[in-house]
Amino acid sequence: MADYITFDNAQALSYIEQLGEFFEPNAQLTCNEFGDGNLNLVFRIADQNGNSIILKQALPYARCVGESWPLTLDRARIEASVLKKHGLVCEQHTAKVLHTNDDLAITVLEDLGHMAILRSELNLAKTYPKLGADVATYLATSSFYYSDFYLKPAEKKALVQEFTNPELCSITEDLFFDDPYRACERNNYAPELEADVLRLQQSPQLLRQVAQLKHLFFSAPQSLLHGDVHTGSIFADQSDTKLIDPEFGFFGPIGFDLGSFIGNLLLNYCAQNGRIKETPKRRQMQSYLLTQIQQCLNDFENIWLALAAQHTRDLSLQAPGYAQHFVEQIIKDALGYAGTELIRRTIGLAHVVDIDGIEDDSARLQVQKQALLLGEQLILHAEECENKESAYQLIVSLIQ
Repeated sequence: MADYITFDNAQALSYIEQLGEFFEPNAQLTCNEFGDGNLNLVFRIADQNGNSIILKQALPYARCVGESWPLTLDRARIEASVLKKHGLVCEQHTAKVLHTNDDLAITVLEDLGHMAILRSELNLAKTYPKLGADVATYLATSSFYYSDFYLKPAEKKALVQEFTNPELCSITEDLFFDDPYRACERNNYAPELEADVLRLQQSPQLLRQVAQLKHLFFSAPQSLLHGDVHTGSIFADQSDTKLIDPEFGFFGPIGFDLGSFIGNLLLNYCAQNGRIKETPKRRQMQSYLLTQIQQCLNDFENIWLALAAQHTRDLSLQAPGYAQHFVEQIIKDALGYAGTELIRRTIGLAHVVDIDGIEDDSARLQVQKQALLLGEQLILHAEECENKESAYQLIVSLIQ
C-alpha cells in the first residue's frame, strides 16, 4: 500500500507510456476513465489508429459507498490471477490479461469494446444466440479443471490458499445470505414491498434453505470460481462471449457461478414484463431467455461429464455414476443460488438496472414482487429437482 496512488487520466496514460509495451513509440495516445461499477476505476487508452487497451485499478474502498467502506487491494491480484487460470483452460471466453502491478492494484486487459455488455443489450431486447452455450463452456471447463476431479490434492490445496479471498467473500455472504433476510440498513426497497419482505424474513423453511446455501458457500471449495457471474460481467457479440471482473474469485461451490448466471437471466425475464408492452415481442424475448437457460444447463452437464469421463485423475472419483451424481447436485445448488440472486438484487443493497430502470412505478413494483416470489420458490424447491430437465421445468412452472 506504501507505493499506491489513485490514478487519474493523466497518470494512467503516463503509466502505459512508460511501460512502452502496447503501442508504437510515437503513437498519439488518449485516455478516458469510464468505469461505472461499484469498486474500481477503468481507463481506456487508445492511439490514433484505433488500437486500445483497458487499464483497471482497484480502489481501496467501495466506489458505490465511499471511503467509509474500505476494501483490500489484493482483490486486483485475485482478479488477474483468476483470469489467467481460467484463460489457460478456456481462453476463448476469458478476457486476456496483458500486464499486472500488485503494488498499484493495476491490471491491463485486452479491450473488448468491439463487444457489448450483456446487461445493457438484454435491456434493449437484443439477443445473442451463443450466450447460453458459451457461458456453459466457460463455467464447465473452468470448474472441472480446478476441481478434485482433475487437480492433484496438493495442487488444489495450494491453489485454495492462493485464492483465499475473505474480504470479498464476506461481502457476498452479507449481501446474498444475510441482509435480505433480516432488518438491515443496507437493504433498499419500496415501502410497498414491506409485506413481501416480512414474509421472506419470517419463513422458517426459507431461512433454513438459505442457511444451507450459505454453509455450502462457506465450506465447499469445489473449484476456482469467478465469483460474480452477472450480466454486467459478460461481454457478447453474435459470434463470441467473454467473462470479465472475477475479483470475487475464490474456491467455492460450483453451483454458485452457474446459479448467479441463471438468476440474472431470470431477473431480466421478470423485468421484461415492465419493459416491453407489446405482448408478442415480450414473449419472444422471454422465450429467448428461457432457451438460453435451458441451453446452459444442458451444455454445462454434457461438457462436465465429457471432461470427467476423459480426464478424471482420482481413482475414487472415477466410480461409475459418481460424476453424474456430482453434476446433478451442482444443478440443485445452482437453482438455490439463483433464488438468492433474485431476492438480493430486488431488496438488498445492489440492484440491477433491468428492474430499477422500469419507469412506470406500478409496473416496476409488480416486477419486483414477481422476482421475490420466483427467488423464494427456487430456493424452497431446488432440492426436489433430480436432473437438469426437472430443474428447467421447475423454472418454467414458476414463471407461467
